[in-house]
Amino acid sequence: MQSTDSVDSARQHPAALQSRDARLDPFEWYAEMRSEASVHYDEDRDTWDVFRYEDVDRVLREQETFSADRSGSSGDPSADAESDTAILKTMISTDPPEHERLRGFVNERFQPGALNDYRPRLEELTDELVDDLEDTGQFDFVDEFAIPLPVTVIAELLGIPAERRDQFKEWSNALIARPEDNSEEALQRMKRERGAAQKEMGQYFAKLLKERQAGDGDDLITLAATTDELTTKEKIGFCMILLLAGNITTTNLLTNAIWCFQEQGIVEDVRSGDIDRKQAIEEVLRYRSPIQEIQRVTSEDVTLGETQIEAGEVVNVWVGAANRDPEVFDDPETFRPERTPNQHLAFGKGIHYCLGAPLARLEADIALDRLLTRFDRLDADLSDLQPISSHYGLESLRCQVQ
Repeated sequence: MQSTDSVDSARQHPAALQSRDARLDPFEWYAEMRSEASVHYDEDRDTWDVFRYEDVDRVLREQETFSADRSGSSGDPSADAESDTAILKTMISTDPPEHERLRGFVNERFQPGALNDYRPRLEELTDELVDDLEDTGQFDFVDEFAIPLPVTVIAELLGIPAERRDQFKEWSNALIARPEDNSEEALQRMKRERGAAQKEMGQYFAKLLKERQAGDGDDLITLAATTDELTTKEKIGFCMILLLAGNITTTNLLTNAIWCFQEQGIVEDVRSGDIDRKQAIEEVLRYRSPIQEIQRVTSEDVTLGETQIEAGEVVNVWVGAANRDPEVFDDPETFRPERTPNQHLAFGKGIHYCLGAPLARLEADIALDRLLTRFDRLDADLSDLQPISSHYGLESLRCQVQ
């Protein structure tokens, strides 16, 4: 079984994606790997990389063979029940039957029907942000809209003060950070910062859960505090993962949508309804998936494609590559806002299909509607884009509006 160092090293960027330009546009590398080495072992990262849609889809569906649970790795602190990091053993990092237990009690809250009841409040929160931007003339779309909206939404659903969103974002960034480079010093710094963020978040949510054991409230923390399905550490992990997953992906989806619409010159067509907004959002999810890769660990020896992989190996599936596989998508390198069918894997597949996918879609739909309705003109500056260090998005995106 791989050690924790092996799992952490898999979070490093592959050599081919070290540069700014490559991280902004990894798709040429994806195409090369799909055709020449669709299942490839990276010695530097001690990781198997998988690129074809068929193989990525299989890894995500077959949880018995490709496990989400890395806690059994030698030296992994989450294997220690008393470790601070054990609290991150959540619905996204467990297999059945634990997965169903950790996720089942909250599933109903994230179904489209239940979220429709929340739509008026989500529209109100979005309008408040747009109000603040209306007379600015220009703003940073990432810092002033794409970050605060999803953080505010998930904070409200959890029942925590959105005013602390800068702290929430700082914690989230630390937990998903990649090393600045492939040096041991950078890796150890990442581990320290991640550990500190986990500890602070854990203490914060432990306090709130204890305060809400009486069950007075309809927020998600109260729901967790009053369930008998989870241990205390699992309740903390539940709160942490919802805060983390509830803002990072949606921030990147919103940013990537404006990026794509500006690049393709379709802002006015989406505004007018000539291009269906919901379908355009699905194409953004395919074309520039907010999460480009997902990790699993083999629980037994397995043949993937024509490659034999031993048990205990880290497998990194490149969702962004699968979503541009010409075997599945016609003309995959072209952004087609009304593409149908659109069987992208941006939200995963199988039992780990993203719990928050309906919420992310709803937030994106409302946000883009409000922005394009309230502003007669919205122009994004694509001249000097900088990629974020983790996942797939932008550090900033300057927009002019009127």
